[in-house]
Amino acid sequence: MREFIFSLWEVVEVIIIALAMVFVMRSFIVQPFLVSGSSMLHTFLDGDYVLVDELTYRFKEPERGDIIVFRFPLSPNIYYIKRIIGVRGDRVVVSSGEVKINDKKIKEDYLDKGMYTNGKSDAFVGDDQIFVMGDNRTGSSDSRIWGLVPYENIIGVVRLRLLPLNNAGIFDRPTYNLE
Repeated sequence: MREFIFSLWEVVEVIIIALAMVFVMRSFIVQPFLVSGSSMLHTFLDGDYVLVDELTYRFKEPERGDIIVFRFPLSPNIYYIKRIIGVRGDRVVVSSGEVKINDKKIKEDYLDKGMYTNGKSDAFVGDDQIFVMGDNRTGSSDSRIWGLVPYENIIGVVRLRLLPLNNAGIFDRPTYNLE
């Protein structure tokens, strides 16, 4: 009987430790996110399942090109997924189908061929803010429309697509060659 109780306690210990680890991981390190909508086509499709790294931005600033999940500034209970286009100190101008950062047109190889960036915007990105845009420029509500995103709204950076399995993979940050 004593051995049975000891064995049972070991199982309970393992379960408690596993649950604690899941809680810590989910609360502070990584969080799953289900993509809903078409604003990031064709980088992400409706129903893609991604993992969001919540730890990186606690130690370093967001970087241009990162794909992030954040709370929508006008309604913080809604989550958006977008790409960072402008960071602290940038002037982002969207006009005549072009996106310029600090007066230099950026090359965006991740956009679908022939994608036109509609709208007009001229924004200076201040401290603790970012300028974001969806990869589906004609079907995205983003900083061109409702303005900058404060750092405090950022949940984290998308690192990995888990589902669908045929599209699973890690996401690298593109380079924009602005120097």
